Amino acid sequence: MSQKRLYIKSYGCQMNVYDSGRMADILKPLGYQLIESPEGADMVILNTCHIREKAEEKVYSDLGRIRLHKGENMILAVAGCMGQAEGAEIMRRAPYVDIVLGPQTYHRLPEMIARAERSQDKTKGPGRGVLEIEFPVESKFDYLPQDHSDVGVSAFIAIQEGCDKFCTFCVVPYTRGAEYSRPVSSIYEEASRLVERGVKEITLLGQNVNAYHGQSSQGKEWGLGRLLEHLASLKGLERLRYMTSHPRDMDEELMMAHRDIPQVMPYLHLPIQSGSDRILEAMNRKHTRQHYLKIIEKLRTYKPDIALSSDFIVGFPGESEKDFEETMDLIQQIQYAQAYSFKYSPRHGTPGALMENQIPEEIKAERLARLQELLNAQQQAFNEASVGQIFPVLLDRKGKQDGQLLGKTPYLQSVYVEANPRLFGHSIDIRIEKAFANSLTGSIVTVDEVLKEPLE
Repeated sequence: MSQKRLYIKSYGCQMNVYDSGRMADILKPLGYQLIESPEGADMVILNTCHIREKAEEKVYSDLGRIRLHKGENMILAVAGCMGQAEGAEIMRRAPYVDIVLGPQTYHRLPEMIARAERSQDKTKGPGRGVLEIEFPVESKFDYLPQDHSDVGVSAFIAIQEGCDKFCTFCVVPYTRGAEYSRPVSSIYEEASRLVERGVKEITLLGQNVNAYHGQSSQGKEWGLGRLLEHLASLKGLERLRYMTSHPRDMDEELMMAHRDIPQVMPYLHLPIQSGSDRILEAMNRKHTRQHYLKIIEKLRTYKPDIALSSDFIVGFPGESEKDFEETMDLIQQIQYAQAYSFKYSPRHGTPGALMENQIPEEIKAERLARLQELLNAQQQAFNEASVGQIFPVLLDRKGKQDGQLLGKTPYLQSVYVEANPRLFGHSIDIRIEKAFANSLTGSIVTVDEVLKEPLE
């Protein structure tokens, strides 16, 4: 089989990164090997996001650039949530695209490629016009290859997909479909294979990951807390994380998992979006400010050192200055280690896009600047509080400079350290010496006893 060159670009969330990896796995038996640039590729896949308008325009801009390198034999595909939501529009605006597919159908990629290669229909322009955006009856997870193409020290596993919450600003229920949870045995088997190949940290992914309700081999329904306990039994697995969570699904069992399971890292990404009850109701978040604060209080009772992250949307339709100040007040109360914040972007097909009292862009921008100033100050303070402390750091990447490795603390902080390359893949005690806005630097305190030879 002749080797073919495959380029995949991921936009948006970690689920897309995971999906891109699995698409590479699916295409590997067809002879496709990943390359780092679209130039000279036999197939290009843009795995898209549909959360914000800016992400969409970035995709069209990238498509325009790739078109300049598209020969007759290159297959150009648009996958992901934007493909699901805007499939016909993509083919209208970019008729040279050969395949458009949604996030639930990428297990059918080999079939789509065969159809595209057979197609002689040029009436729609230079593209082949393969469109696959219907939600299939079967789960894609049942058809994915058993092995991941590239495995490092840290890996992702998708355990849940879709969402039933229908927040008024969000397209996920329309692009990813209803909530689906993979069976426990399927997740455990995938995790076991990853650990056997040297993975020490696994992040469980889902659009609403703590809504997980998978079936065990005994036919019982397990929540995320029980699943974490089961995965923690894997010998060699040192760290477990999960994202992204919804406050309504933060149950007692899951909170106790942070207290009782050493492998579960003391870090939680729990989006609230707004600190105003009036806006939370308009967003259809199905929880209140007080409900969220009580969750945080209980989590900190169970795990006093837990670090928190969140998402915030400013300028949602009807947001007053008072509503915005309530968000700022909530942030002051909680003190986040990290957060993501955005201006509200109307998405076609969502209730929020049809609401009256849309906020002018200049007000959104001004509020976002104030909010990010506060969040950035909290992140800087959290990092500075780490100076002088000793953390186990899982060294999973090369640093920017020669002789430098990069890793993560239990609190998901990036740490740069001068280290022997043989320490790559090991969890090493690091004393933090300097703190920056987005990273830390430190020096080695102790070396894991598995490294028997002296370091030079």
